[in-house]
Amino acid sequence: MSIREDIKMLLAKKAMTMTELARILTEKGSKTSIKSLSNKLAQKTIRFEEVRKILEILGYEIEYKEKKD
Repeated sequence: MSIREDIKMLLAKKAMTMTELARILTEKGSKTSIKSLSNKLAQKTIRFEEVRKILEILGYEIEYKEKKD
């Protein structure tokens, strides 16, 4: 699954649109338009820090787990 699909799935779980997400990101100081957010996700150019902010808004966090061989 791509980051785009992951974020869209999480948005659906929270019944939130990309437009709402872009608005909240802008309110939190990350001036983000729906077009730029969509482009970053489609082109896979979104930065890690941006993903962390999105996950925080959606109520999720990134967890590191050691890989079992």
